[in-house]
Amino acid sequence: MKWITSLEGGPKRVNHAAVAVDHKIYTFGGYCTGQNSRKYKSMDVHVLNTTTFRWTRHPVSDLPYFENDDILPFKRYGHTAVVYGNKVYIWGGRNDKESCSVLFCFDTEWHCWTAPKTTGSIPLARDGHSACIWRNFMLVFGGYEDDSGTFATSLCYLDLEKMHWSYVPPKGVAPSVRDFHTAVCIDDRMYVFGGRGSVQTSNYVEDESYCNDLWYLDLRHFEWHHVCAQGVIPVGRRSHSAFVYNEKMYVFAGYNSLVEKHYNDMYEYNPKTNIWKKLSITGVPPCERRRQACISVGDKVFVFGGTSPNPIRKKESQVIDENTDENTDEKLVDHSDMFVLDFNPSLKSLSLIAVKKYNLEKKVAVRNLKTEISNMFSPNCITVKRPKPNNSAG
Repeated sequence: MKWITSLEGGPKRVNHAAVAVDHKIYTFGGYCTGQNSRKYKSMDVHVLNTTTFRWTRHPVSDLPYFENDDILPFKRYGHTAVVYGNKVYIWGGRNDKESCSVLFCFDTEWHCWTAPKTTGSIPLARDGHSACIWRNFMLVFGGYEDDSGTFATSLCYLDLEKMHWSYVPPKGVAPSVRDFHTAVCIDDRMYVFGGRGSVQTSNYVEDESYCNDLWYLDLRHFEWHHVCAQGVIPVGRRSHSAFVYNEKMYVFAGYNSLVEKHYNDMYEYNPKTNIWKKLSITGVPPCERRRQACISVGDKVFVFGGTSPNPIRKKESQVIDENTDENTDEKLVDHSDMFVLDFNPSLKSLSLIAVKKYNLEKKVAVRNLKTEISNMFSPNCITVKRPKPNNSAG
């Protein structure tokens, strides 16, 4: 296991949502510090070719929003994306004015947006929830509901074949309410870890809480179970990432406001042994961060975007007013970088790394290898994808 490369020049995004479809990663929306997040415009879509490590900007990003707002999602953050077949389903999220409860679908084959009509008990609009796929169901848990002004307390699912929403009657003791947690499906279980909750103090003030317990939902009976895991358990955190590789769950990075710390560590949970393990990974890792995307494709994991403490201001933060918002521009810096973790680096990949390390590029005679070296180590320059989208047909 090794961090094999890092590249600048990708989309600078925070709280975006991303999925893998074949060898491509599609990332949707998010925000960048300093941008106007109250303005309504079309959600931008960027595509990463995980073979060439090159980014493109999909032309649907530039469709006029108010001419297509019946089928186009507005740009947002704190939403989720899941893939079912060749279609990506976007749900939830918000801009600085409102959150959204409309389902949107992006067809990766026809390159167009639709807003499928859904029936049933449509959940209240929210952000900071989780969504994952089990069979033909999109499972939605947690998050913060804009209308009620509270954390969501229920679990719901959308049947993607019938486009019908249902609430799950609770069985067992459910996890505490939370947002910006992670959830992954392994076999017939949905595992939930981390997130930000709240606890009432003796002065009746709501304080943030960070739980590092692991829970799973038995998807055959829709019953919650608390996992009494062993090993080195990660500290509670929010805005981290989780992914599945070889039937194991991995947790990366995140933030805990109670200790004012960002993380760049990675943990592995093995459901078969019920053991957590902190991983020691070779190579140069990403810096401490939160709100990044972390997507696995084959043996590789692609980490991109997110935000970190501003290194220029970090040293000066001791003299900044303690009441200063931890999200202010001067204290955080957003990222446009991408890091690639390889669980099983090939001899070819290791050779390319050695060529770069020892400045041997000029001695490489094969044109294809020169191209691969350039793709693997040269900064990105986002290009516009063609052909044009099909949304003009409605």
